[in-house]
Amino acid sequence: MKIGFIGLGKMGGNMVHRLLLNEHEVVAYDLSQDAIDEAVSKGASAANGFENMISQLPERKVIWIMVPSGKPVDMTLEGLAPLLNEGDIIIEGGNSFWRDSVSRAASLKEKGIHMIDCGVSGGVWGLTEGYALMYGGEKEAADYIEPIIRTLAPEKGWLHCGESGTGHMVKMVHNGIEYGMMQAYAEGFEILEKAPQALDLQKIADMWMYGSVIRSWLLELAGLALKDDPKLEEIKGYVNDSGEGRWTVQTAIDFDVPAHVITSSLFTRFESRQDESFAMKMLAALRNQFGGHAVKKAD
Repeated sequence: MKIGFIGLGKMGGNMVHRLLLNEHEVVAYDLSQDAIDEAVSKGASAANGFENMISQLPERKVIWIMVPSGKPVDMTLEGLAPLLNEGDIIIEGGNSFWRDSVSRAASLKEKGIHMIDCGVSGGVWGLTEGYALMYGGEKEAADYIEPIIRTLAPEKGWLHCGESGTGHMVKMVHNGIEYGMMQAYAEGFEILEKAPQALDLQKIADMWMYGSVIRSWLLELAGLALKDDPKLEEIKGYVNDSGEGRWTVQTAIDFDVPAHVITSSLFTRFESRQDESFAMKMLAALRNQFGGHAVKKAD
């Protein structure tokens, strides 16, 4: 299948590479000429803009966009929509909020254009291992793009989840669960790191991968990180979030679901970004006021 691909960053560039390795044709576009050149070196055709890209595609056009959520997605869709025809398909593969995907798909449907919202998981390993793909949209369009999906995903690693918005909803919850799992591993390894005995955390992580009920790919990655830096001395404990954890918590509130673990793990990420927490200072001050508990004075 021949498709257009917009957004050639870490994920998008590797996805294009995987498609090309499996004999699909890709017309690649990015704001960075270096990224376009990299894709061309792997066998893609270059585009210098939306119109040029569309002119190189077959009659029924399929365009995958892999740009940051929010305004970049809206700007890309606004640029593409006037150039496309009824029946053409846009696959939106970024980490977008599912409610936004529902409204975007409805807007494009008025023009006869299909939008598939596709959650993509796999990170930098996706090129070799494949990407887990969870996508929503009208069935006819979803069936039409299946050759692309089968190439990008590992066997059984893809699912048409249902109507518009369901792909990004499933990916959002996937990432919320990921937050909780990562937090549990982080806390467990900190307990082991504080133990009075000398424990080899990397060997423990590796051993847990065989027969343990907590074995997972995240645990395997923890072992790799500990192998490279056993005490994690080369990194700071500052953790960003992509936004999907926030959306998961907000959706849980909207749906009256008590999501304690995911919410706690999100707030812990916020805590990691504070050099000094006013809230912690207030706790210390209150303990001092009511109980005379000692406080540590600032230098």
